[in-house]
Amino acid sequence: MPDFDRLARALEQRRAEHLYRTCRITESPQAPEMIIDGKAVISFCSNDYLGLANHPKIIEAFTQGAQRWGVGSGAAHLINGHSGAHAELEIALAEFTGCERALLFSTGYMANLGVASAFIGRHDRVFQDRWNHASLIDAGVMSRAKVQRYAHTDTDALAALLNAELNTDTQKQNWVLTDAVFSMDGDLAPLPALAQLCAKPHSWLVVDDAHGFGVLGPQGRGSCALFNLDQQQIPIVMGTLGKAFGTAGAFVAGRREIIETLIQQAHTYVYTTAMPAALACASLASLELVREEQWRRERLQQLIQLFHRLIDQAGLPRLASNTPIQPILVGDSARALRLSQALFEQNILVTAIRPPTVPVGTARLRITLSAAHTDAQLLRLCETLASVWQECPL
Repeated sequence: MPDFDRLARALEQRRAEHLYRTCRITESPQAPEMIIDGKAVISFCSNDYLGLANHPKIIEAFTQGAQRWGVGSGAAHLINGHSGAHAELEIALAEFTGCERALLFSTGYMANLGVASAFIGRHDRVFQDRWNHASLIDAGVMSRAKVQRYAHTDTDALAALLNAELNTDTQKQNWVLTDAVFSMDGDLAPLPALAQLCAKPHSWLVVDDAHGFGVLGPQGRGSCALFNLDQQQIPIVMGTLGKAFGTAGAFVAGRREIIETLIQQAHTYVYTTAMPAALACASLASLELVREEQWRRERLQQLIQLFHRLIDQAGLPRLASNTPIQPILVGDSARALRLSQALFEQNILVTAIRPPTVPVGTARLRITLSAAHTDAQLLRLCETLASVWQECPL
């Protein structure tokens, strides 16, 4: 018989350690002002960085796509679920990223796992930044390869690990997996230095650009474009459509051989139903807006700089980030929860991030900014945060 009591005790332990998670109910579309659990709030926790999730043109494209293609795709891409809309989006994403080909996945998590299942062998070596997203960590574990983690953005430490592996067996493939923009701190990986390290024989660089795609680089082409790195220097790049693009899904871009290998061997591509074609239609419309409306990225940078000034004036401990992810370091999980709840009582939604998502002792408020936010909303956030900070001591 299953030991349900053991599960109940483990859940209570999580609650006692202030690590218990619950879902709030959203009753309105994604926007700066939302209805959450029946309460009108200003949201500062969405990854809708460019304010496109509820854009009329994207909604219209989705509706027209559903009218043409229906709601469900019905099967995997390799059976009969790959529509003309999917094909068109893959061509557009390849062109946008400057790669030969692109391949759609249902989520970014599935894309990262798919790369691991297709390419990384159990006799290879995987090197991970310590602050990588869980999907990259799980991808390394799933590969059954030897996994080594290096200190956050420490290219010297990575170089030492790579050199040690090259000196022992040059026939093994070395895989360096990294976020481009780290989701909990908002800082950037040193991609040029990583690309230089992986220029050595038998070394591959895989970049998860979920939080940079659409936000960084010329026309929002992502972190690789920001650093002027091409598919030769970064052979495998993953991007998501559910953040700055405001839709859903993900893709992997690279050379033709990369994409063809994924089609043959990526379990999360071969053995799952394709995303609805209507989503591909919506993402095509979003891609056009991302490319053409530079003012959204400019507005975002204005808000980031304003946030820095206001938080510094309030004397609160922000982390160094020039992306839409703006964490306020709290440290204690219980206090982070109290701060989040105090903000919610003042009609402001900010999520408390706690272990194991972040290391023990580094609980934080993860504030995310959108081009759709107003200066007045940001001012209210900072003033309220400064007030509740004093009311919720350690």
